[in-house]
Amino acid sequence: MKISEQWLREWVSPALSTEELAHQITMAGLEVDAIEPVAGEFSEVVVAQIISAEQHPDADKLRVCQVDAGGETVQIVCGAPNARAGLKAPLARVGAVLPGNFKIKPAKLRGVESRGMLCAEQELGLSDASAGLMELAEDAPVGARLRDYLGLDDKVIEIGLTPNRADCLGVAGIAREVALLNRLQVTEPDYEPVAATLEDVVTVELQAPERCARYVGRVIRGVDLSRPSPLWLQEKLRRCGIRSIDAVVDVTNYVLLELGQPMHAFDLDRLQGGITVRAARPGEKLELLDGETVELRPDTLVIADQASPLAMAGIMGGKHSAVGEGTANVLLEAAFFTPDLLAGKARSYGLHTESSHRFERGVDFELQRRAMERATRLLLDIVGGEAGPVVEAVSTDDLPQRPDVSLREQRVGMMLGMELPAAEVERILSGLGFEVTVTPEGWRCAVPSWRFDMAIEADLLEELARVYGFDKLPASHIHARLVMPARPETRLSRRQLRRHLSARGFREAITYSFVDPRLQQLFDPEVQPVALANPISADMAVMRTSLLPGLLTAVMRNTNRQQPRVRLFETGLRFVPAEQGLRQIPTLAMVVTGQRLAESWSVAGEGVDFFDLKGDVESLFALTRDGNKVQFQAGERPALHPGQTAVITRNGQQVGYLGALHPSVRAELGLGAPLYACEIDLEAVLETALPAFTELSRFPEVRRDLAVVVDKSVPSAELMANVREVAGSYLRDLRLFDVYEGKGIDPKRKSLALGL
Repeated sequence: MKISEQWLREWVSPALSTEELAHQITMAGLEVDAIEPVAGEFSEVVVAQIISAEQHPDADKLRVCQVDAGGETVQIVCGAPNARAGLKAPLARVGAVLPGNFKIKPAKLRGVESRGMLCAEQELGLSDASAGLMELAEDAPVGARLRDYLGLDDKVIEIGLTPNRADCLGVAGIAREVALLNRLQVTEPDYEPVAATLEDVVTVELQAPERCARYVGRVIRGVDLSRPSPLWLQEKLRRCGIRSIDAVVDVTNYVLLELGQPMHAFDLDRLQGGITVRAARPGEKLELLDGETVELRPDTLVIADQASPLAMAGIMGGKHSAVGEGTANVLLEAAFFTPDLLAGKARSYGLHTESSHRFERGVDFELQRRAMERATRLLLDIVGGEAGPVVEAVSTDDLPQRPDVSLREQRVGMMLGMELPAAEVERILSGLGFEVTVTPEGWRCAVPSWRFDMAIEADLLEELARVYGFDKLPASHIHARLVMPARPETRLSRRQLRRHLSARGFREAITYSFVDPRLQQLFDPEVQPVALANPISADMAVMRTSLLPGLLTAVMRNTNRQQPRVRLFETGLRFVPAEQGLRQIPTLAMVVTGQRLAESWSVAGEGVDFFDLKGDVESLFALTRDGNKVQFQAGERPALHPGQTAVITRNGQQVGYLGALHPSVRAELGLGAPLYACEIDLEAVLETALPAFTELSRFPEVRRDLAVVVDKSVPSAELMANVREVAGSYLRDLRLFDVYEGKGIDPKRKSLALGL
């Protein structure tokens, strides 16, 4: 928001320079983005009056003007179309320097001497308007310095407000903050009610009170729009970035900038019947003030008469009912629209206006009558007319409720790091507009109607800190009791797990907890995942019941970028629906694809296989000192190859699975090389056996090799478990080193060679 420093100082004027004021505002949480002069640098420019304007003898578009410069008459040759006798305009004397270091010198234009230059706004750096001379008020003092007359020794302060501080989208809100920071009082303009001199009223009906709980209207008859807005008003609007249109529109914009209350004016003679605030009806259209015609949706709130919509509520008025040159009677309106229900409506139509910007963030719901009285007084003073009584339609039950927020005195010292005196707490909160009541624990604060961002105790603590001054809070060293916790010997840390996998060539991946429903269905077709109410995108619409969909997405992204060898792991939660809610299961997942080893001259470029990943899993369980109790048994899993899938058990309990991705799934996902994946309950990997220390044997190790012929259906793990049981405590290691099928053995059997 842009605000004129001079306008702000009309309300409150601390003894601070512009830079000091900007710093103070910034430190209070209203960040100042820029400070700019309201006009370019120029000198020797005065208020002048054209005495006569005659046609140039040798140029059709030039006039020879005799100009009163304040006790001195000078001749100026001017090409502006509005140069005329009686006009008061800025005059740059000979020797003046205009913006851009443009120096004014005596000159002859088509043979006629000119001693100076009559100026347009653009030439003085006031605006981009260059169609003609800048027209000054009739009472402008001839000969006065233009900079003094217009108050151009002013600065525009641009403040980057956060969305929660809609209360500062007006001079009044910022003045309230500055007054509190400097322990000053705000000087407010006159808001006394304007007595009605007419009995004319327009009826108002609220058909959607939950969206518009208050609507205030007033008829003003006999306005004279031939009267221009006074220069002081135009200048205030200009400095805040709003161009002057006509007196009625300028007044509504002025009140918007002063109080933060958007207003609108209808041409009363174009209305048919009373005002209704309702939802748009199917098929209704509205031509807006900018000339664009929009088709209104049923979820759009409109201001309508008995015939058709007049305006999009809180966004923009319609062209048909707009105030124009022939307007003599107007209907002023001010309303409160529920912020949550208006948010996003303007953007959905491709619009953004000063009104929608404020209504979406929240306008003081007790401000409408005051804004109406202020606008009425200004209009009557500028364009004349007679005002009728104020008509108000209000649904009290639908107005926002002012909550009470409790603040504990003990909490103030704890959060601010210092004891703030109770009187200072009450001064700050009262200055912000809270109604403060002392309680045994601290204070109970009724939130002011203009603050929509106050709901909990932390909000009040933030207000105390920023107003008191973050830079004034004492710095203190952090004191904490450092304890060296004992690490349990029966549990691995996740850090150990990650370091182990990294040493084996894996890279850790961190993927989203919400995944593509299509991928999720491949891995858990019988589980109905939890769907997100507002997903980021269609391919991130459900909570994962497996970590593999996210890892597969990461694999596809890497292979699409020509990565020949991908080895990824992830530890995280999977979310499985259960009768008692949602089970969140810590899980480890691993995927490998591509070459077994990085490309090198010393090794062949072989691809990974099932046993590479199985070896990685075995190495993990070896860390638990309980690897002998882990078995791999043939099994089946959705999305995995039925002949290359194993179920992982530990102490007889299933803890995971691993296998090759099914060729049809690989083809569907566009993965060329075979891919192997596993998923293991993380707790099964982190639980370890207590370390046991035994005396080294004094006897040499003895190896025995056995070849056992069994049915092909017998898993090697089952045979090895039986051998361990029979061998007892003398067995130190057992390995399967050969599997033979073929000549000399029954076709239904196989030979397993074991090394003991």
